[in-house]
Amino acid sequence: MTGVTAAKRSLLAALAFTALGFGAASAQDGCTRETLIVRGTPVAIGYCVEGAERTTPTGEVALPVSATYSAPGGSAGGKLLLRFVAGEGSSRTVQDLPLDGLGLAGQTLHLTLVYAGGLVHIEGALLTPGAITVK
Repeated sequence: MTGVTAAKRSLLAALAFTALGFGAASAQDGCTRETLIVRGTPVAIGYCVEGAERTTPTGEVALPVSATYSAPGGSAGGKLLLRFVAGEGSSRTVQDLPLDGLGLAGQTLHLTLVYAGGLVHIEGALLTPGAITVK
């Protein structure tokens, strides 16, 4: 890609990830998929609600989700039990995502996740070290 800037390469990579199924939220399958650009590298992040929410004795909503994370340098994922405040129209929680397994060694995304309308979305993302706002 001679003559293509780094920003354009990042945009093209993000579009490729979207074309591969990492696009916008889909209420039909209970999943959200989003691509964040981290230091010029597209990182695709997906959350799928895997079961019914349940209220815990501490007043939280425990929500089983399947998470997927991928970048050109690798992929990771698994089952999570996210906890949100019960009784709210939308509720937030935080998740730390080390990026070592995705080929971005020594970096961590601090994600603010929001649960609303039966879906989990990324509301904000901060990259450390450096406290760089990604979203």
